[in-house]
Amino acid sequence: MTDIVDELKWRGLFAQSTDEDALRKALADGPVTFYCGFDPTAASLHVGHLVQVLTVRRLQQAGHRPLALVGGATGQIGDPRPTAERTLNDPETVAQWVTRLRSQIEPFLSFEGENAAVMVNNLDWTAGMTAIEFLRDIGKHFRVNKMLTKDSVARRLESQEGISYTEFSYQLLQGMDFLELYRRYGCVLQQGGSDQWGNLTAGLDLIHRLEPHAQVHALATPLMTKSDGTKFGKTEGGAVWLDPEMTTPYAFYQFWLNVDDRDISTYMRILSFKSREELEELEKVTEERPQARTAQRALAEELTTLVHGAEQCAAVIAASKALFGQGELAELDASTLAAALAELPHARVAEPGPVADLFAEVGLAPSKSAARRTIKEGGAYVNNVKVTAEDSVVSADELLHGRWLVLRRGKKNLAAIEVVAG
Repeated sequence: MTDIVDELKWRGLFAQSTDEDALRKALADGPVTFYCGFDPTAASLHVGHLVQVLTVRRLQQAGHRPLALVGGATGQIGDPRPTAERTLNDPETVAQWVTRLRSQIEPFLSFEGENAAVMVNNLDWTAGMTAIEFLRDIGKHFRVNKMLTKDSVARRLESQEGISYTEFSYQLLQGMDFLELYRRYGCVLQQGGSDQWGNLTAGLDLIHRLEPHAQVHALATPLMTKSDGTKFGKTEGGAVWLDPEMTTPYAFYQFWLNVDDRDISTYMRILSFKSREELEELEKVTEERPQARTAQRALAEELTTLVHGAEQCAAVIAASKALFGQGELAELDASTLAAALAELPHARVAEPGPVADLFAEVGLAPSKSAARRTIKEGGAYVNNVKVTAEDSVVSADELLHGRWLVLRRGKKNLAAIEVVAG
């Protein structure tokens, strides 16, 4: 066993706990069975969920036994959001999303050995329960005045939207989850984000009422934030998903590559599995040579490999290099190339034509005459090949995969042309 509490604190993963000394002793005496829940309120996890998924992985690597709960029941309700009611999804959709989320979480955990992970679904203990049983066996032990003080509930009560009885009851369901996992698996620790603190303590209170001798704990990790004030995990295109069909591996890699220098140290400590010495060295390099983006590249490569696999990561890195003339564009497979070019300014044309026209069409030059000047000055490239004649025309056999052209002005200004016949 390692001193996981000190490790979590050093990494910035320890926001609060119910009794730190008692938790530290329990983890030191271990192994401890713990759980973390994920609600299927979308078809995929996003990068914000990585904080919890990877913290579960850390605790397992420290010798503890994880229960990863994907909420087939709570996913039909949804944890109250600060501003408005959630849209309720039908049970069939939620069941499909449960399967998808399980498949995303499972690769991060080990299902072998003495502390083998277990995947659980709270629909297993709620589906057969009647409303009367729920109110008598669970609701009886909650006090409304205390429920009203929970942050998510209090914020909604102050809003014009208010809160429905359905979402108000969410904390009862999550509390029951902890009780059931305590009884079924001997689970004594619930882990989650600090925005879940009210729900975490609801489970503790319920267990203490029904199992007075139980020694149970809660551990909250901080919410990840961005130094510019925008929400972590969001881009102009929306959330950054773990599903490669919803966010391509290339876009996923680029998200981490573009992390602000002010944030990279925090993100590295929270999300990377590199040692303290490695991380401190990367922090030093970032401070001395921020333009090299060494830490961002290291984190992008590590997380893309963890989420999408080494082969996809290698393809993404090859595409990144090829776009800037450090590799062969023609060697990239069609899907990787398309994903990379989707992140660039691009235009669709019916057929290839004069290079100057294409540069103007996609916005790499303000006009055709300006594009010709760029060519004359030696700053225009098509598929990484320098264009030397102002009247150069692109032929169909130059198209990558019969469809794409990569245009570059100077060293860093990139754009894509997609040729779509008729």
